[in-house]
Amino acid sequence: MLEDLFQSFTSVYLLGAILGLLVLHLFNSSFSSPDRIKEPPGPTPIPLLGNLLQVDLKRLYNSLFDLSKEYGSVFTVYLGHKKVVVLAGHRTVREALVNHSEEFGDRDVTPIFYDISKGNGIMFANGPSWKEMRRFALATLREFGMGTRIIEEKIIEECGYLISDFEQYEGKAFDNSQATCYATSNIISAIVFGKRFEYKDPVFQAMVARIHKSMHLIGSAPILIYNLFPWLGPCLKNWRDLMKNVERIKEDTKSIIADLKETLNPGMCRCFVDAFLAHKLNLEESEIKDSHYHDENLVNTVLNLFAAGTDTTGIALQWCLLLMAKYPHIQDQVQEELDRVVGSRQVRVEDRKKLPYIDAVIHETQRLANIVPMAIPHKTSRDVTFQGYFIKKGTTVFPLLTSVLHDESEWETPHTFNPSHFLDKDGQFVRREAFMAFSAGRRVCPGESLARMELFLFFTSLLQHFRFSPPPGVTEDQLDLTPTVGLTLTPAFHELCAVIRR
Repeated sequence: MLEDLFQSFTSVYLLGAILGLLVLHLFNSSFSSPDRIKEPPGPTPIPLLGNLLQVDLKRLYNSLFDLSKEYGSVFTVYLGHKKVVVLAGHRTVREALVNHSEEFGDRDVTPIFYDISKGNGIMFANGPSWKEMRRFALATLREFGMGTRIIEEKIIEECGYLISDFEQYEGKAFDNSQATCYATSNIISAIVFGKRFEYKDPVFQAMVARIHKSMHLIGSAPILIYNLFPWLGPCLKNWRDLMKNVERIKEDTKSIIADLKETLNPGMCRCFVDAFLAHKLNLEESEIKDSHYHDENLVNTVLNLFAAGTDTTGIALQWCLLLMAKYPHIQDQVQEELDRVVGSRQVRVEDRKKLPYIDAVIHETQRLANIVPMAIPHKTSRDVTFQGYFIKKGTTVFPLLTSVLHDESEWETPHTFNPSHFLDKDGQFVRREAFMAFSAGRRVCPGESLARMELFLFFTSLLQHFRFSPPPGVTEDQLDLTPTVGLTLTPAFHELCAVIRR
């Protein structure tokens, strides 16, 4: 009897809640009419679901790009009850992130981002803590060689390990995704932890695998649904798997930090972790209270740097090699330029200006691969009128980077692999303002200069030593460029042959 009464009460309550939300939706719609205030246009939402039935959550970036062609470069969508303003096209995204960097510079800390970081670190944080952690991270990365000859030597050393790993396959087809991620991960590891890891180290392998899996899960449709309806979390396998992954990564990170702490010498910092711990110790000795230098900020900042330095750069290198195998005539030109300008000696960063075609190929790979198609969501820090539209403080904003990198008004052949996008009529490299693979403004990738150096040195070193081609029985046309979707766009599983050049 009591159970029946409870079920009846629950049904009435839910029906009342739905009707209440419908009334609230209609009420809000009537007060946001064009006569009252001009807000960005968009498709008409339905109660509770918003525009969810009009988009593909598995490839949301494509759906939003299509909607921008109908509603313009600034438009509104409702993902469930959540209002989102989408910025599309090079001119609009750059104007918002660069010219209005303060207004559009906050991070939208979604439920899943909060679950991961609790507002700590630099990737999923805002306010004074984020500003201090980002400032400290940039200063410390530069101190440990980011963008200098010091880190160049470490990358060149790692090139040797990666080449040796490829050589063991003796020209037979293999999956290069793990080794490329291990190589790029070791560069950020050298800065963050003060050491590199062997590719066969099981702890290292597990950390890299979990980071890659986490990036995939964060961008999955179930997690997007979770961000809209957080109470669903325990019911979703993707959420449970992600939380388990993140916890294990944090445990491994804390273990490495604990080892470094035991041998810490504040007067001789070996890495980012040492620098953080030494600064924290100085603050404690000075009895400075309310410091941002606490263990949770350390763990999350280290994870942010390690994950970004492992995943996105490794993925970019995988795309580079896949595209060389798919377009052998472009690989021919890359290797011709290498042979002519560099010969058999080790490529150095200073050679970049003498290798314009290679520079163009790397940039075009990043443009076409579109590795982070939607960026990480932003949020307005205050009310702003932008391009004639009013956007309220606290509104979630998607800077649609795919619409910048594939902007038909900026790129001659936006959906084709065409290194000429970055070459002038004389074959010299030209920078393009619409190249925003690292985003822009206050939230631009802090490791951009490091990633650029890594891609250049890894790519040229591998192309000096190997000829890349599809596996036997597979033609270039059969190599699939359709990505696996997560927070980042990764090449679908494939194998390539790396034949040593004689």
